[in-house]
Amino acid sequence: MKRIRLHRLSSQLLSTTPARPPPSSTRICRATQTSRLQAPLCCQRRWQTTTSDVVLEEINDTEGSPILPPEEEHIAPLPSPPPERALYSAKLAALHARLSLSSKIPLQTLARALIDPSADADPRFNNANLAFVGASILQYHTSEFLITRYPRLPMTILFSAMKGYSGVPALHQIARAWGVEAAAAPGEEVDPGLLQFSQDKPTVMMSKWGYVRAESKEIQKYKWRRGLSSSVMYDDAFGEMVTEQRQPTEEEDPEVSAARNTKDLVVDNPVGNANANFVRAVIGAIYMYCGRDAAKAFVKAHVLSRTLDLSNMFQFKTPTRELVKLCARENFDAPVARLLSETGRMSRTPVFVVGIYSGRDLLGEGAASGLDEAKIAASINALKAWYLYSPVDPAVPSDTFVEGAAPYKPVYVDIGEVIS
Repeated sequence: MKRIRLHRLSSQLLSTTPARPPPSSTRICRATQTSRLQAPLCCQRRWQTTTSDVVLEEINDTEGSPILPPEEEHIAPLPSPPPERALYSAKLAALHARLSLSSKIPLQTLARALIDPSADADPRFNNANLAFVGASILQYHTSEFLITRYPRLPMTILFSAMKGYSGVPALHQIARAWGVEAAAAPGEEVDPGLLQFSQDKPTVMMSKWGYVRAESKEIQKYKWRRGLSSSVMYDDAFGEMVTEQRQPTEEEDPEVSAARNTKDLVVDNPVGNANANFVRAVIGAIYMYCGRDAAKAFVKAHVLSRTLDLSNMFQFKTPTRELVKLCARENFDAPVARLLSETGRMSRTPVFVVGIYSGRDLLGEGAASGLDEAKIAASINALKAWYLYSPVDPAVPSDTFVEGAAPYKPVYVDIGEVIS
């Protein structure tokens, strides 16, 4: 039996080298690189070469300069993972199942929701557009929930409640409760199931509500006071002043900055804003693929179901005076403080319980170690009981969007808060 000479077989395989891609002077866009990403396992193959065994001979041209083999073209890495890798991410599939998302929402869209504009400035591959749609839906359902549930709520407390439900800190906590993990740094090799944002670049918050005041620079410089009516007309949904749009620097691409359809508000906490944009992008994706009813149910289940203590947001300067004005405006009897009970008046720790009456009606009561403190506490509780009035099962305007729903019945509208 003759032996098979392996060097003949190996020489045939080693002599065939793969063809190099044609050189290009322009930047290769992401769309042209999809062909090399359709088979992710093949791109890791290492090709052998015979350059170590064969001595390259220098061929001199007419001028006598040596001709060397062409060098490999360097392809710049992508700022974020390509969409095709989303189908192979276990973290992304687990997050999709953990949120109980519909099968209509593809994994590529969920992977796009995890890419912050600070990681990838291209609006076609980041979550800027989805976050803008989700923020609109989130603020609409939050505002109608608060206005119909607490019709007597003052505007300052309403702004604080809006921020407590749909602000950056609240959405950051929601994203952490979902189990979203952040990547150390964005890049092409990052798992698509990780939240990607840049710590070096300034993180921006997508917001287009409100108007830029003509005197915004003077307000910031001299700390001018803004009234409630002015805040409602000019400021954003949280009562914060909208500043002028930041111009792109020399390091930023002006086309990318111009493509952003929102005003840029620099946020000090990039981690919290990246998580907030992800939650907004998920809501926007649900609205795009599943409709407004599914988006409303998702907001109600994950955002509005959280407990927010509105009573701790009140701060009264002169509660007794405000209670007198409130009773005079509503044609009630003047409030009268009465001592209901006491214990240990001559002891070291006395307790007094004082009630505020308007005629025969008890408006509120409070307990403290002194008579004056108990009277103030009773006045504060009476004002909170008035402002935190809530009707039974109030209907919201979005309930009428369902096909075949009954016409909307207007809810109770209060005359307004007491201005002291």
